[in-house]
Amino acid sequence: MAGTPGRPLPQLTDQNAFFWTSGADGRLRVQECRSCSALIHPPQPVCRYCHGHDLAPRPVSGHATLIGFTVSHRFTLPGLPSPYVVAQVALEEDPRVRLTTNAVECDPDQLALGMRMEVVFEQAGDVWLPLFRPTAEQGEPAPLPEDDTAPAVRPMTTTEKFEDKVAITGIGSSDIGRRLMVPPLSLTLQACEAAIADAGLTLDDIDGLATYPGPGPYGGFSEGGITALESALGIRPTWYNGGGETFGPGGSIVAAMLAVAGGLARHVLCFRTLWEASYGELLKQGRLPVPIGGDPGWLKPFGATSAAHTLAQNAQRHMHRYGTTRETLGWIALNQRANAALHPTAIYRDPLTMDDYLEARSITTPFGLYDCDVPCDGAVAVIVSAVDTARDLAKPPVLVEAVGTQITERMEWDQSTLTHEPHTLGQSAHLWSRTDLRPTDVDVAQLYDGFTFNCLSWIEALGFCGIGEAKDFLDGGKNIARDGVLPLNTHGGQLSHGRTHGMGLVHEAIVQLRGDGGARQVPGARVAVVSTGGLAPSGVLLLRTDT
Repeated sequence: MAGTPGRPLPQLTDQNAFFWTSGADGRLRVQECRSCSALIHPPQPVCRYCHGHDLAPRPVSGHATLIGFTVSHRFTLPGLPSPYVVAQVALEEDPRVRLTTNAVECDPDQLALGMRMEVVFEQAGDVWLPLFRPTAEQGEPAPLPEDDTAPAVRPMTTTEKFEDKVAITGIGSSDIGRRLMVPPLSLTLQACEAAIADAGLTLDDIDGLATYPGPGPYGGFSEGGITALESALGIRPTWYNGGGETFGPGGSIVAAMLAVAGGLARHVLCFRTLWEASYGELLKQGRLPVPIGGDPGWLKPFGATSAAHTLAQNAQRHMHRYGTTRETLGWIALNQRANAALHPTAIYRDPLTMDDYLEARSITTPFGLYDCDVPCDGAVAVIVSAVDTARDLAKPPVLVEAVGTQITERMEWDQSTLTHEPHTLGQSAHLWSRTDLRPTDVDVAQLYDGFTFNCLSWIEALGFCGIGEAKDFLDGGKNIARDGVLPLNTHGGQLSHGRTHGMGLVHEAIVQLRGDGGARQVPGARVAVVSTGGLAPSGVLLLRTDT
């Protein structure tokens, strides 16, 4: 079949051309390790299972099991108008290999997990896109593949923890809103100046800078990184760090802790700025160039342009396995909105009912509008200090009990674990290996909620309920209310307060532990857990008061 002009296509390389041109003779090809016969995808120079180096393309049958799908309603690409079905299939020869694709030649309402699928190629220039359709003959649905996601956390080599050497001493935030239309660096400066003043420090005291993700082609997701802030302020840090490959959006804070504990700095200013709402508006007005993307990779040719497309399939599989419902996710959205109503800077403060949630327009099934966080403009800053200086500063320090950073799952969005949302299980297990505290000791939880399912996944992974038990734990929303067993996202989270990429969650945790939450304050909060990130590499912090 000839492809529709305009669909984003992968960049052909020496390593991947065999895959993207397989359709020329109608046979799907995947890289095989000749040492252990495992299939490896995406192509790699080494086998991830036996670490052998003898790898070569191998024709496969083109049959697969449907292991995930979402009907995309909100997103439209040239050559791929909505609605369309983004799907994941597991190859019959080796179910560890999952391909992101489109389900075609079918009624989306008739799709079901476990269906047998077959490849059908669509040609677009030099590329043959492997799409999949249900086979004519369908037996009983196949079981979904099982993944080994057991964390392999090693015991600590010493009882001495770097966390004991650091404290959080200052927090600040800029104005937060939709389409503020101010330079992002101005928002950064607002937040940083507020954090420095909050700690009782001066610019001369700051000898470290850390940020996420740093400079780069992150439209609306960066102010320019360390370079921009250092140039604007004229300070000379002895240590600095910035980048996207770290422990989620809060990775800058963990990096700062390590620097302070290692003696490289005494006061590190960490910051995170987003201006997505203004960026989008400027693009509409033609006042910004559309960023030149790199390789569309393994996802974009099939319209999987958002984390929503991947997480929606994780949520769908959770529903398939455990009986989770849309109402289960709805209780998270309603809780965040109720908390946001008490926060004067929250973007969404109007009451939200379950009917409102269920009747909202679909984004990508099973996600509706209120399952998704709120793009906004804003910046948040946090100061990490040496603990021996912290008690002499303006505010009581917040201490760090433990961090969790371990990756135990695939990082590729189209190859990730099926049993749960990726990048929560390893980090959670790592956290609890570094402390004697348990989930029952947590007084308040600020858990990443780029989407409602992110929150559900962290709740289960951190042990507040068992894997697959969130339906009962969340039912009615009482357990996660401010007076419940696990007060959750007390400022409204990213679903209602605004998408500050996890740093706003850290800010709220500090507010709660200081007792400064006002009408939304959880009485007696002494221990807080904060997670930042979900599909992207993520991290989790356990914080406590100094008493």
